[in-house]
Amino acid sequence: MTDEDQAALLARGWDEAASGYERYFVPRFAPWVATAAEVVRDAALPPGPILVPCCGTFPELDALTAAHPGREIVGIDLSAGMIALARERAAGRPEVRLVHGDATALAATWPGTAAAVVSVFGLQQLPDPAAAITDWTRALRPGGRLSVVYWPPRTETEGPFALMEDVLAKATGDTGREQATWHQDLSAAAVSGGLAVGRDETVHHVIEHPGAAAYWTAMTVDGPMRRMMMARGADFEAAASADFLRRAPAGPWRHRPGAGLIEGRRT
Repeated sequence: MTDEDQAALLARGWDEAASGYERYFVPRFAPWVATAAEVVRDAALPPGPILVPCCGTFPELDALTAAHPGREIVGIDLSAGMIALARERAAGRPEVRLVHGDATALAATWPGTAAAVVSVFGLQQLPDPAAAITDWTRALRPGGRLSVVYWPPRTETEGPFALMEDVLAKATGDTGREQATWHQDLSAAAVSGGLAVGRDETVHHVIEHPGAAAYWTAMTVDGPMRRMMMARGADFEAAASADFLRRAPAGPWRHRPGAGLIEGRRT
């Protein structure tokens, strides 16, 4: 599958999952959104827009507009379905602009002119996360702030995220996620773009799910695994689902996964 095909499948998956993602995941991921927004909430930013690559349905918007009223805020996302919901959230805010397009190359449009770049849970989906974070840093003015939260290859050792990863690795024969090291290069990539890194750490928050079946449906219909299920078909999904539900505990499920946070100031 070509890069263009992969991008098209990614966009289509999120187009179809957008409303379910907004309903199920946005409330559960809100603590990490708050963590990312805190970096720029009280900062004295230089002139320029706040850019939000991989904005999805734009859950960062309320915190950013409250902290910096009147400043231009630009959300960028590859999924038209996500952008449509982001437009609903941004209605009545003329300072907010939505761009349906590639979030990996901001510096070409904002070459050293942005006040901040804030992104939550988009970086890990990009084909080259290190190159993207270098580019995002180069889009900043001197003194501009970067705040990026992302899912690393392994977010927990037990719990629904870990079990799903194990089930899908077994089903596909692909253990590359366990062996992936791209997240180890992110700080260095940001530094190469001119960032003085303030924090590079793991941030844990609690998530609760009604049960294993609800979680599986959310991930495969309304979340990041939809693309895989679309590509591999109904038989694959049925077998993987049966394995997951057989191994999962009964009843509500509570866990505390860890997301990566990189933040700093452009020198």
